[in-house]
Formats: sequence, C-alpha cells, structure tokens
Amino acid sequence: MPNDGVSVLFLIVVFQCLLSAKAHSAILLPSQLNRDSPISSPVSCPAPDPNLYYQPVIGIVSHPGDGASGRLSNATGGSYIAASYVKFVEAAGARVVPLIYNEPPEKLLKKLELVNGVLFTGGWAKSGLYFETIGKIFEKILEKNDAGHHFPLYAVCLGFELLSMIVSKDNNILEDFSALNQARTLQFVENASIEGTVFQRFPPDLLKKLNTDCLVMQNHRYGISPRKLLDNQKLSSFFEILTTCKDEDDKVYVSTVRSRNYPVTGFQWHPEKNAFEWGSSRIPHTEDAIQITQYVANFLVSEARKSLNRPDAQELRDSLIYNYIPTYGGKAGKGYDEVYIFE
Repeated sequence: MPNDGVSVLFLIVVFQCLLSAKAHSAILLPSQLNRDSPISSPVSCPAPDPNLYYQPVIGIVSHPGDGASGRLSNATGGSYIAASYVKFVEAAGARVVPLIYNEPPEKLLKKLELVNGVLFTGGWAKSGLYFETIGKIFEKILEKNDAGHHFPLYAVCLGFELLSMIVSKDNNILEDFSALNQARTLQFVENASIEGTVFQRFPPDLLKKLNTDCLVMQNHRYGISPRKLLDNQKLSSFFEILTTCKDEDDKVYVSTVRSRNYPVTGFQWHPEKNAFEWGSSRIPHTEDAIQITQYVANFLVSEARKSLNRPDAQELRDSLIYNYIPTYGGKAGKGYDEVYIFE
C-alpha cells in the first residue's frame, strides 16, 4: 500500500507539472515562435520614415482670464491655458508652445514657425482681441496648407464655435443649447465616412460604444444645428459633419466636424477632460472614456508629424511650456484642476 500511495502521489505531481508546462507554453517569446532562427541572431530595426517629424510641437492658444471661478491672478490682460490641454498633447508624444493671444502679433506669428500644429481651446471669449487673434492664426494655418505645408488644427468647444463664426462670416450664426456639464453619446451621421478622420483608428467596439454609452463630455451653451450648418454655403463647403448630439431639451447640435480640404477637426465636446480633469463628477473616467482621449490625441500628433516645420532647437526650448509653472486651481473642487497663467 505504501508503494501504491507513493505511485499515486508521483502521478499527481507529474500531471500537475504537465498542466503547468502547458499553461506557461501558451505565451511564447518572439524567439520561441521561430525555432529555426538562432537566438543570438542580430536584430534589424526599421529606419524611421524620413518624411515624418518625430519631435512634433503643438501650439496652444491662451484664453483671456485665469481660468478660475475665484481669482488666481490679478494681472490685467492675463491669460491662461488649462493644463489638461497640455497633458493631452504630451500624452500623444508632442511638446507644447503657448501661443499667448495678446502677445505682439509679430512675436505670435514667429512662434507659429516653431510648431507643427495648433489647438484652439474651450472658453467663453467670442469678441475683441481674442477673436481677432484666432482669426489671424486660422488664416495662417490655411495659407500654410494651401502652400503644400501639412499643418493640422484642432478646435475644441469654443474653438469650433469661433471657426463656425469665422468661416461663415456671420458672428450671429451660433444657437443656444442646454449642454452644460453633461456626458453624452456621439451619433454618427448617416453615410458618414470615417476614413482619414479622427475616428479612423478607433476599434470597432469603441465606435459602437460612442453611440450607446455616455463617453464624451459636453460643457457649452452655444453651438450650431446640422440644418443651420448645411444651409450656410460657406460652412457646408468647408466642413463635413461627422457626429451630432442632443442637449437636455432634445435639440440636435453638431458635435464633430472635419474640413473637406484641410487637416482641420472641430469638436463641440471635450476630448481632453476624460483623462485629465476632475472638477466635475460627470466627466466620464471609465477605461473606454480614457481610450477616447488617447485616440483623439494620437490623431492630432500623427497629423503634426507630417509637418515640414523643423524649428531652431534653441528658439524652441526658449518658447516651450516647460518655461512656465502650472498653478493648482482645483481646490474648490470645480473648474480646471491646473492652469498655466501668462501675465
């Protein structure tokens, strides 16, 4: 009997070892997949694409004020960039140069030669110097692209609203919507093609969830309806509508557009907030929501890599956002968590 017991125990141990070996063999290293290749064979890495720039820089235009409900700065003429936009760009592998909206025009335009793309942020300002500055930068972006220089633009929330005003040449084209502080789905328009758009790289399952789950953050009181955009010949010839949303009153507004002829994408929603803002409990922070932030950021930076700009290294270092220190503005538990203030 003792011998039989030892034999049974031995068989159990052997069986467990075989199961363990089988489980571990399910995951193989690359060298294990190709048994014919010697483990010590030299590694050949493909050369980087010479047509792409792997140190892209995005210019972000500052917005009037200090970005806080309470004062963070007493500076007259101060402006800010929410740090979430900076992190959004950096997470995709690019650096940031602040384009301070009320700098001397010659200095601002010179900074455009240091960047490979531009981002217009959300906010409230729709007139005065800020509106004029956005218009001038937009004009330069179109000029660069018309000259064969691939130069992308992202316009988020207010940024898209300003483009609607500028392209239509109608400062009263925006409509009222009730879409403050709410997460929503995105509804793709019928027959919309996502090829070459910000949505092209999204996995199919994530595209489906955009239609069914509230994964994008809305925070605006103005926008434009699909009918009004399509009825305006200047807007409809410039923009193609990709998605729409409904506000609290079930009114439909345009939520994502792309330019028909330029690398310009407009968002009425906030792709940067999911991963980098915490002031509102309604901002979606699920894994799917975070992936949306990443895919949207990756598309902007992938477009910026196509840019021909190769800035002077020292001029660039002198202008980078790293020369500024962000200010914590989220102690009240609302608004932006961090802002860069330019005084």
